[in-house]
Amino acid sequence: MSPKKSPNSSAKNKAQSITARLDDMQDDLSKVAHASHHDPFNVLGNQAIHHKDFLLFYSPDTRELSVTERNIPAERLAESDFFVCSDDLENLGEHYLLNRTDASDNVTSYYDPYSFSPQISDFDLHLFSEGRHLHIYRILGSHEKTIDGIEGILFATWAPNASRVSVIGDFNNWDGRRHPMRSRGGSGVWELFIPGLAEGTLYKFEISNRNSGEILSKSDPYAQQLELRPRTASVTRGNSSYSWQDDAWMVSRKENDWLHEPLSIYECHLGSWQRDEDGEFLNYRELAHRLVDYVCDTGFTHIELLPITEHPLDASWGYQTTGYFAPTRRFGTAEDFRYFVDYCHQHNIGILLDWVPAHFPKDAHGLARFDGSTLYEHEDPRRGEHRDWGTLIYNYGRNEVKNFLISSAVFWLEECHLDGLRVDAVASMLYLDYSREVDDWIPNLHGGNENIEAIEFLRELNTVTHADYPGTMIMAEESTAWPQVTRPTNLGGLGFSMKWNMGWMHDTLNYFAYDPVYRHYHHNQLTFGLLYLFTENFILPFSHDEVVHGKGSMLYKMPGDEWQRFANLRLLYTYMFTYPGKKLLFMGCEFAQGGEWNHDSVLDWYVLQYPYHAGVKRLVGDLNGLYKQQAALHRYDFDPVGFEWIDCNDTDQSVLSYLRKSDNESIIVVLNFTPVIRENYRIGVPEAGDYEVIFNSDSSFYSGSDAGSHSILHAESDAWMSRPASLSLGLPPLAGLILKKT
Repeated sequence: MSPKKSPNSSAKNKAQSITARLDDMQDDLSKVAHASHHDPFNVLGNQAIHHKDFLLFYSPDTRELSVTERNIPAERLAESDFFVCSDDLENLGEHYLLNRTDASDNVTSYYDPYSFSPQISDFDLHLFSEGRHLHIYRILGSHEKTIDGIEGILFATWAPNASRVSVIGDFNNWDGRRHPMRSRGGSGVWELFIPGLAEGTLYKFEISNRNSGEILSKSDPYAQQLELRPRTASVTRGNSSYSWQDDAWMVSRKENDWLHEPLSIYECHLGSWQRDEDGEFLNYRELAHRLVDYVCDTGFTHIELLPITEHPLDASWGYQTTGYFAPTRRFGTAEDFRYFVDYCHQHNIGILLDWVPAHFPKDAHGLARFDGSTLYEHEDPRRGEHRDWGTLIYNYGRNEVKNFLISSAVFWLEECHLDGLRVDAVASMLYLDYSREVDDWIPNLHGGNENIEAIEFLRELNTVTHADYPGTMIMAEESTAWPQVTRPTNLGGLGFSMKWNMGWMHDTLNYFAYDPVYRHYHHNQLTFGLLYLFTENFILPFSHDEVVHGKGSMLYKMPGDEWQRFANLRLLYTYMFTYPGKKLLFMGCEFAQGGEWNHDSVLDWYVLQYPYHAGVKRLVGDLNGLYKQQAALHRYDFDPVGFEWIDCNDTDQSVLSYLRKSDNESIIVVLNFTPVIRENYRIGVPEAGDYEVIFNSDSSFYSGSDAGSHSILHAESDAWMSRPASLSLGLPPLAGLILKKT
């Protein structure tokens, strides 16, 4: 039987054992101190497997450190910022509270972050690596969490080419040595639970590249709130406590038959729509009340926001996004934005967001070379950079990147109740040689110019959103002849709900730019679009892109003197609202703003005191009303059964006439593209009887000349234009008439 050891002997042996172990750990300790250790949990915290042997802490700028529960002091290792505690640890809980006294005698208490086990499940990491985690934004980023009764923030990020990642912030003096994260192995994910942190904490990720040793300071790609520019830190948010009041809207949306319902979109840049008396941005909540009142008054069904995803540069209008899960702080908090959406829904206004998965900026704090490598982008600039825009292109073939983007779309639809997304610059995603010189692009594996990975990404995006969020719409800004953009993915299409009709927009504006005396030479620009009109589900856009960069306002695109410009504009909108397709009009266009749009100033609201401008606004409101009320004007926007020419060949007089049809009724539209009044203009109609002029764009109510027909017209059984009946009407100058059988 061996002799019993004395307490002093046991303590001495333990101290020697700890000293020996610390000596063996010198290389690890050096790496921790120099913020280069890949696995800090192997060094810090509880350094025993089966029993508490000693606790090891790294705490720079600390004078004293102790374990609070036992008031056990931690001893500083000589000439270092390491502290070790080995006394009376037998019954210490898994998580222990520490007291830290800094050099200025400030005392703080906190639980040791290195006492917590991994928090992200292997299943979550597996789904993410496969690109199938639709709600990865709930895992990565920063999230309030309570673990074993202890509150704090769980941080996580994806940085597979890092040798070390740390959470830095205002809570640790932005010191990357203080909170290095745990590596989750081959997933490339890093995580760290920091107890005691709360909502409103500023933070970033400090990343050391494993190959170059480069140190980067990055905003959180999954942050749901960021600082107001020019500052770039991410901000921790608590779990949303917003109480939604839009249940009725959300339930009805699931049954929304957007193919056959009116859709009239008011495209809006929140920063320049209106501002306060001092010229400062309005809060989302104030914008909600002002904008909803205005949109309801003018008759639009939806608001489309230019990107409000966080972005550093005002002049990018939001299209150089750095915060794919964060409403910009320019107009308030994330909860304020939810209020904005909620208020719109309560007043039966849908909300769409301009969303930008085609490219991202090179800002040092953003996604560019996130972990010191080309992680989100391609290495080769022939695939990874947009020359025209000075931005980078996503690597859609990487599962984690694709997951990032699709989960962003899911976030806006699910967490913020948005009704749809307009996907920016789709053409640049589809073609590898988009806007490139002959020798500045790389063919796909088949030798073609199609971006196969981007195509598959878009198809997956549309499949997921349409399946999981019925009634929502994903719209493509796509300007080429790519086939089946709005056809189902199972039929070989891209699966978008709708596509902007850029061809119609360009042809129409080109036509209207001509002096009316020359328009008969260009009549085909009005009729050509019918050759392809029903190959896709089209939106007719007069967007922000048409009123910037020297293109002039919509009003000043029109030729002639003041009267003719306004008459032409009223005619243009009449044509737009009666032509097949859903409608989109950029803010200010509805009241004929004279100057180009300027993102740095508000719209010229003062012009509404002038009759011509007020008249255009009334006209747009009435056209919206007719479009919504008359099923013939919207029921078959995407189907040839909803449109029929009466006469498309009156080139000499520059007149178009056509029918818009629903299941039970027809609407007659007659448009005169010259300033000549045409009396007794005869058209063929479907049947004899009385027809009412329900709209005249030249009405004095719109500040027109009040020419042309305004009342009931009688159609006789006189065949004309291959129709069984006909009527004679007075066509006002540069104007349109809309008629309906009584």
